Amino acid sequence: MRKSRFWIYAFFIAMKHDVGDLSLFSNGGKVLNVTEKAVSTKTEKSASTLYSLKANSFLESEPLGDLMRKYAIPCIISLVVAALYNIVDQIFIANASYLGSYGNAANTVVYPLTIVALAIAVMIGDGCCAFVSLCLGCGNNEDAHRSIGSSVILCVLASIILTAVYFIFQPQIISMFGGSVNEETYALSKEYFTYISIGIPFYMFGQAMNPIIRSDGSPKFAMISTLAGAVVNIILDPVFIFGFHWGMMGAAVATVLGQGLTAILAIWYLCHMKAVNLQKKSFELSGKVISRFIPLGICSFLAQISLVAAMAAINNMIRKYGALDPIFSQTEYAQIPMAVVGIVMKFFQIVISIVIGMAAGCIPVVGFNMGAGRKDRVKKLFSMLLVSEAIVGFIALVIVEIFPRALIGIFGAANESSYYTDFAMKAFRIYLCMVVLACINKATFIYLQSMGKALASTLLSMVREVVFGVGFALLLPMWFGLDGVLYSMPASDILTFVMSIIVIAITMKSLDRQDNTDQGLVAAKQV
Repeated sequence: MRKSRFWIYAFFIAMKHDVGDLSLFSNGGKVLNVTEKAVSTKTEKSASTLYSLKANSFLESEPLGDLMRKYAIPCIISLVVAALYNIVDQIFIANASYLGSYGNAANTVVYPLTIVALAIAVMIGDGCCAFVSLCLGCGNNEDAHRSIGSSVILCVLASIILTAVYFIFQPQIISMFGGSVNEETYALSKEYFTYISIGIPFYMFGQAMNPIIRSDGSPKFAMISTLAGAVVNIILDPVFIFGFHWGMMGAAVATVLGQGLTAILAIWYLCHMKAVNLQKKSFELSGKVISRFIPLGICSFLAQISLVAAMAAINNMIRKYGALDPIFSQTEYAQIPMAVVGIVMKFFQIVISIVIGMAAGCIPVVGFNMGAGRKDRVKKLFSMLLVSEAIVGFIALVIVEIFPRALIGIFGAANESSYYTDFAMKAFRIYLCMVVLACINKATFIYLQSMGKALASTLLSMVREVVFGVGFALLLPMWFGLDGVLYSMPASDILTFVMSIIVIAITMKSLDRQDNTDQGLVAAKQV
């Protein structure tokens, strides 16, 4: 309880004194205040001259609705497609009679490990994207190209280290995520994990470069590169699983080949960037630049890595309390709860990919307008985003509450027992009953990040994902048994939503104050 109070207190302090407003940038050793610089620039130069000096200047002038669609839709498609890699694998695995629920459970065990890779990648990519957008907004092209080069090197190094860790500690990692529930699940988890690990460097590079490509003004290319890789995976999955009977290995190899194609396309784009001119010196690893963009990606990292922590807690609670259940304590049914929760999480991942895609698509727009001093546009876009996210959440709620059987059927329910179907329907309806609030919460986290409020965004995300998410997953089963695992997410989202409402109100007032200050400075300059 004391820890919870600490995090909540720290969060509200952060909202008042956020070190991440990124109002300060270094440019040739000179410290520049973004707001003051933007205001003074506007008063000293004509509009035409200003736009000629700014890359991506249309982000300050085009209608917000058009910009939101232009950036958010490709971003949504990119993230949904990225999420579909593992989901497509699971669908084909579930419908292979020789794999069934054991294969589903193995996929669930390995899934968090791909999320770890994704978390590191988006921390680098989203952080760099936000930083580059802020830099371009205030005319700091030097830091823009150096941050992109550093992010490339950092991503390559991180992916190699992570791959090595996965291979060295494979047995321990599989057991940590519940893979030892029975022999069949463990064997299939090991097979899938081995081949998925080979593709980690390709996966991380493609996912890290996608947001950077968007910051360069090419959201469609980012979408196409991810989509191309997913299409390869979708085509090869049935060939390898049903045609060659490669089982879990076939699903993994198809995924790795698709990820490799996305990475190759990302490399090609880096050689043909538009707004940023990459040079040889760009790829000199700069600790100074990294320290500026990594904090902006921490929220994205936590949003993903917390899912790993939650799934580790959930999988182990499922194994522990499933062993006490009269049905799932039987060896032939022991894998069902884990397989089912994995399916529910996959659907939730699709919804969240849409939500994060909408918010992340706004990052270049928000960052540029913050850098240019256009707080009015930042505030308006925030309101538009919240409404859109709530609509997405409501549609998802209708689907899980009314059509859970159809969702279950996609993942091979026809080959499973009634115990599988009954538990799956209950899991969908309980676990995702507060999905509307979850969507609004996620949008708030990402938008704060795009505004440069790294600390507030990070603390709010940690409270939701770690304090509430993991905490409830560990505590509620003590009173509600296996069902307690399902109650953990709605409980977390209700409490986080209360905090998000306060954050939204504080943020809107802050933007109003900053906008009034900027207008006052403009008036003073004109006098």
